[in-house]
Amino acid sequence: MDVPSARGEVTEILIARLTAGERAPLDDLAATTTAALAASDDVLTDDDLQLALFLMYELHYGGLDGVADTWEWDPRLLAVRERIEREFEAALRRAVSQPRATRDVSEALFALVTDDDGPSLSAFVERDATAEQVREILACRTIYTLKEADPHSWAIPRLHGRAKSALVEIQADEYGGGRPERLHATIFAAALRGAGLDDRYGAYADHVPATVYTSMNLMSLFGLHRRLRGAIVGHLAAYEMTSSLPCRAYATGLRRLGFGDDVTDYFDEHVEADAVHEQLAARDLAGSLADDEPEIANDILFGAAACLAIDGRLWGGLRERFEVGESALRKPLP
Repeated sequence: MDVPSARGEVTEILIARLTAGERAPLDDLAATTTAALAASDDVLTDDDLQLALFLMYELHYGGLDGVADTWEWDPRLLAVRERIEREFEAALRRAVSQPRATRDVSEALFALVTDDDGPSLSAFVERDATAEQVREILACRTIYTLKEADPHSWAIPRLHGRAKSALVEIQADEYGGGRPERLHATIFAAALRGAGLDDRYGAYADHVPATVYTSMNLMSLFGLHRRLRGAIVGHLAAYEMTSSLPCRAYATGLRRLGFGDDVTDYFDEHVEADAVHEQLAARDLAGSLADDEPEIANDILFGAAACLAIDGRLWGGLRERFEVGESALRKPLP
């Protein structure tokens, strides 16, 4: 992706160093990051720190245009990232109530999802959203959905037996079941084009609010750390378990507004697929992992609770902005 614009002192220095064309010193980045962390009112909604963490994680995905691949494992950059990660995880654990695995983990996951009663953005789209609000929602989804499934795939080599098999089965569907044109990211790109939006990854990086990056960073944090393998499994379980019915509502709302099949196809695809994935993720994936490694059962539930809480803040926040007649973006769409 193209390197987005800075959102504060940390990202200003980070972007300057990454794009300098040489392995520049990072002492000023480390000092500025430490100061920013100390001064931040809320790491979870901090534009500068969340974008900085996202850019450092992006080096492990498709990379950044004009940034050398050698930065990916630069120990100095990893040390800065670890400072942000430490505060990010601490903030998550303060903000998210930790469910305890006092019952079968699969049943605990179903109870957790059932008890989640945050404001529904999909219901708003189904009944009330305007076409422009839908385009803003689609723009916000681009940061994750144009590389859909990739963060959860980090868990594949960290699992074994039944849990690994279940995860691979889910991910195979996400990646099109052997048909490149049915990759979920590819279908979503078509939906963007059909809605009159730019399908290039990162095209709206400067437009989306910090909570979009928080949601993406949550997945990367869980996926890239083996000690948090339970959390990334729980995150995926909650994600799949809360997808089918909202996608049906999104599709209905899109049709209400006159969008065509090229836009609704992505959401229609998830109505059926995620209804199947719900059982796979909760029972065969999360349940099997808890059976095999009971010591990380609480991590599985924490990952699920974090998914519901952070994505609830993101999408509920968009709905709140829309309901008072405001844009959800930092600047208007082109």
